[in-house]
Amino acid sequence: MIFRLPDLGEGLTEAEIVRWLVAEGDVVAVDQSIAEVETAKSMVEVPSPYAGRVSVLHAKAGETLAVGEPLITVEDVAAETYREEEKAGSGSVLVGYGTSTAVSSRRHRKPRVPVRPAPHVRPAQVVSPLVRNLARSNGVDLGKVEPTGRGGVIVRADVERAMAGTGASASGERRVPLNGFGKAAAAALTRSRAEIPEATVWVDVDATKLWELRESNPDGPGLLAYLARFTVAALREFPVLNARFDAATQEIVTVDAVNLGIAVQGDRGLMVPAVLGAEKMTTTTLGDHIRRLTAAAREGRVSAEELSGGTFTLNNYGSFGVDGSAAIINHPQVAILGFGRILDRPWVVDGELCVRKITQMSFVFDHRVGDGAVAAGFMRRVADAIENPASVIARL
Repeated sequence: MIFRLPDLGEGLTEAEIVRWLVAEGDVVAVDQSIAEVETAKSMVEVPSPYAGRVSVLHAKAGETLAVGEPLITVEDVAAETYREEEKAGSGSVLVGYGTSTAVSSRRHRKPRVPVRPAPHVRPAQVVSPLVRNLARSNGVDLGKVEPTGRGGVIVRADVERAMAGTGASASGERRVPLNGFGKAAAAALTRSRAEIPEATVWVDVDATKLWELRESNPDGPGLLAYLARFTVAALREFPVLNARFDAATQEIVTVDAVNLGIAVQGDRGLMVPAVLGAEKMTTTTLGDHIRRLTAAAREGRVSAEELSGGTFTLNNYGSFGVDGSAAIINHPQVAILGFGRILDRPWVVDGELCVRKITQMSFVFDHRVGDGAVAAGFMRRVADAIENPASVIARL
């Protein structure tokens, strides 16, 4: 029985074999993880839908396969076992792609052989063959690269820093090919700008009372959790912004659930995983989910549903030390809300000049789903909540 690389969702058409978790001759069970692969979105483990003996591995670690190409061949030495599993509905899924638990047997994995470092050179781990290939093609000695990834792992940014330190080529230019994630992001951003007639509005907001609320309860929700709660509340009042635009039928498609996308910058680039069902959550619960999603995104372990299910995006670009941004809408969504850094600025309150905590809020929206009045109404709901958070939270 030939098991072909399955459809990994989100329009992904290929994946790279990072490492095999089984070897030829091993006996595998239904749902046992057989390979770790890297897609344009994240690292995932692929489970076997068959039970039997592995007779052929159709690719080597580091090779890229298209969806539908042979992955492994399994000899049917346990047909009855497979039939019973099939009757029971094993529901094979990809680890990291929408499953909370997965049956995984590691008894048949071959131990990884450590690479012996050169004398006086610190051994380093490399998380992906893509990183190794980048280093090899640019003449970078991985043994001399300082790792910054979790657990002492060398990541792409480490190699690129080493490349920059070696100087440019004789022609004075250096080419860095996009990885799978970069290609997917480039395609999505290009599509957004090509298809969506966007408009941008912004407003300065006095966040002093929100800042004081956060400071009064340091163990409570963070600022982003409050901003998320206020955003979700405003979307319930302006549901046309929690939607997508169907160009083929010229219809605005609204949805009941608010799956709030949170922009996260990681080693692989910008990702926007979504807090699913955010409209049902308290501020504290939102904060917990945001922290979990942020960590998972930076590790490349977000599920497919969380990556593709967002209905609206919240972007905290203030964490990068900037005040404003005309962001690109995350297609097929119709809007994105962003916040800059919070600064002490002179502000007039009740006719008196004083120092307040001010942030700039920018809002980019698809002009096909609403006009300036809709955008302004939505922004004022969020801004009013930030300026008087206690009273708004009491009503939510």
